[in-house]
Amino acid sequence: MTTVESGPGKPSDSRKRGSSPAAESSQYTASDIQVLGGLEAVRRRPGMYIGSTDQRGLHHLVYEITDNAIDEGMAGFCDHVEAIIHQDGRITVWDNGRGIPTDTHEKTGKSALETVMTHLHAGGKFGGQVYKVSGGLHGVGASVVNALSETMWAEVRRNGKVYVQEYERGVPVSEIHEEREPRYLSSWQVTGQMLATVTGTTISFVPDPKVFSELDYDFTTLAQRFRECAYLVKGIWIRLRDERDDQELTFCFDSGIQSFVRHLNRERAVLQPWPIYIENQQDSTAVEAALQYNDAFTEATFSFANCINTIDGGSHLTGFRSALTRVLNDYARKQKILKDDDPNLSGDDVREGLVAVISVRLPEPQFEGQTKTRLGNPEVKGHVETSVAEGLSQYLEEHPAEGRRIIEKCITTSRAREAARKARDLVVRKGLLDGTTLPGKLADCSERDPSQCELYLVEGDSAGGSAKQGRDRRFQAILPLRGKILNVEKARADKIFGHAEIAAIFKALAAGAGEDFDAAKLRYHRVIIMTDADVDGAHIRTLLLTFFYRQMQDVIHGGYLYIAQPPLYRIAKGKQHVWAYSDKEKDDHLKRLQDGKNVIVQRYKGLGEMNPDQLWETTMDPEKRTLLQVTIEDGMRAEELFTQLMGEEVAPRKAFIQAHAAQVRNLDV
Repeated sequence: MTTVESGPGKPSDSRKRGSSPAAESSQYTASDIQVLGGLEAVRRRPGMYIGSTDQRGLHHLVYEITDNAIDEGMAGFCDHVEAIIHQDGRITVWDNGRGIPTDTHEKTGKSALETVMTHLHAGGKFGGQVYKVSGGLHGVGASVVNALSETMWAEVRRNGKVYVQEYERGVPVSEIHEEREPRYLSSWQVTGQMLATVTGTTISFVPDPKVFSELDYDFTTLAQRFRECAYLVKGIWIRLRDERDDQELTFCFDSGIQSFVRHLNRERAVLQPWPIYIENQQDSTAVEAALQYNDAFTEATFSFANCINTIDGGSHLTGFRSALTRVLNDYARKQKILKDDDPNLSGDDVREGLVAVISVRLPEPQFEGQTKTRLGNPEVKGHVETSVAEGLSQYLEEHPAEGRRIIEKCITTSRAREAARKARDLVVRKGLLDGTTLPGKLADCSERDPSQCELYLVEGDSAGGSAKQGRDRRFQAILPLRGKILNVEKARADKIFGHAEIAAIFKALAAGAGEDFDAAKLRYHRVIIMTDADVDGAHIRTLLLTFFYRQMQDVIHGGYLYIAQPPLYRIAKGKQHVWAYSDKEKDDHLKRLQDGKNVIVQRYKGLGEMNPDQLWETTMDPEKRTLLQVTIEDGMRAEELFTQLMGEEVAPRKAFIQAHAAQVRNLDV
C-alpha cells in the first residue's frame, strides 16, 4: 500500500490571465528544444525507466542487474547468483556466468564493458546469437542502474584475469584496468590458482540519494522475486544476503515450476498428489506448464515469458486456457461423465480451484512497453495450446482416477455457477448491478462526474450517521455497512450475490461484477474503506479488501480503492488540541507539552465516538486527511496471503498470527 494525500481535484487554467495563445507561441523557439544526451535523460526522467523513485523503483534497480545474471542462467552459462544488501545501502550482485566482454567495441571505441554500462540500448541481446532467449530486451538495464547510482563499480572475471571499472552517476571515473584479486568473493567462488576457471560478473552500486529519498530495501520482497526466478530456471542457485540484520536465504529448485505450484498450493487440500507437468518445444518456443487443482473457489494462474512475470497475461495465457477448456470437455465426453445433452464446461468452470504456472521462452518476445506486463506474440498462442493439449490429454489417459476427480469438481462448479447465474440474473432484473436503483441507505453526492466523486464504505450505522453529517455533500457519498460482510474467500458466487451488504456495494458502484465488470461505469473514482481502529474494524477492513481482491480486482488495478486513516488519540490542553494517528505520535506530542499538566488524552476506539465536525477534520477533509491507496505489488504474495488468512485451513492462519504477533500494534484485545 502507498500513502497518498487525496482529494477531489479542481480544474484550473494554468495560462496567465491577459495572455493570448498567439503571444505564447511566438515565444516558443528552437532554443526551447532540449536534446538530452547519454544517460542524462534517465536522470531527468527516471520514472520512464524504473517506474518510480520510491521503494518499488529502488527494488527495480536490483532486479535489472540480477535479471542479467538470470539471463546467463537461461542461456546455460551460469548456475550461481548472489545478491548482497550491505550496511551502507550498497548492493552487490555476483554471478559465475561468462562475464561481460572487455575488448574494444568497434563502434564506440570503448571497451564493451564501458559501452554496456554507459550507453542505452547496448547489449548482447539483440542479435540472437549470444542469448537465444532473455528477459532483458531493450539493452537499458545496466546503464539505467549506473545512471541512477551515486557510485558503481563493475568487475569482470575472464581469461584468468580480473577487470574493473568505476563510475559516478553513470560517468566513468577510471579506465578499465586489471586487478590482482576480485573485490568481492562469493562463498561459491574458487580463488587462488583456480581463478582462471571462475568467470563471471560482479556489479556493486549505491543508488543516488538525489534520486531516491531513502535506501529502504525490503528483504521479503526481494526474496520473493529471487524465489520466483529460481523456480523458473531449474537448478540455478540464488542467494540473498542482508548484512543489515544478518539474514540469508538460498533458493534452488530441481523440479522448477512444479515446485512453484506445490508452494502455492501448500496450504490447500489438493486433488492430485503432484502437479501435472508439461514441457515441449514448438519451433523456437520452449513451453513449460504446471497445474494442480485444489478445493478452493478461486483461480491462481501465473504466466511468464523469458522469466518475466507477465501480470496482464497475453498470447501464452490465452493458449493455455483454450487448451485446458477444450481438453477437459473432450475427456469428460469421452469418459461419458458429460452426457450428450449436457452443456459444455465453460472456461470459468474448469479454472475454479486451479493453480497453474505457464512459462515460455522465445527469442523475440513482443512485450507491451518497458514494463513487460503482457506478451503479444500471436504465434505463441498456438505453440502453447498445442503443447498443453498434448501433455494434458496424455496425463488424463494415464491417470484416470485423478482425471475423474478433476472433471467432477468442474461439473460441481458448473452447477453452482448456474445457481449463481440465476441469482445474478435476479439482482440484475432488480437493477442491483446497473445503478438504476441505488441502495436505500446510500447518502449520495450531488456531483455526477465520477472522477470528482468518492464513496465512503463506513463501519456501522452510528459512524455512518456522523459521516453523513460531516461530509461535503457535493462530492462525498456515504454507504453505512452493518456488521461483518461475508468472507468471499470461502463462499461461492450464489451466496455472494445473495448477501445484503455486498449487494449494496455492487449496487452503489453500478459497474457490474465478475467478467461483466466495467470500470468505465464506476460512479465513484475513490472508494474509501473507513472502519474503526480496533480489532473488529481491522477484521471488517480485511473482509472488504478480500471482497475487492476476489470480486472487483479492477477497482484496485485502476487505483480507485483507498483506506481512510482516522486518528487514535485527541490530545487537548486548554483550548488547543492535536490529533495523533499512532502511539509514537501521541508520545511525541506529550513530550512537547513539557509540564504535562492539564493534558487530556482521549483514545478513540470507534468512528462513532467522534462528532461530525471531528470526523471531517481528521478523516474526510481532502486538505488534511491521509489515505492509503491499495495496490497489488506482488500478485503471488497477495494470492498466498488471502488464501492463508481468509481460507478454509485454520493451521496456516494460526501459524501466521503466532509468527507476527510481536509486530501487532494499536489493537485492543
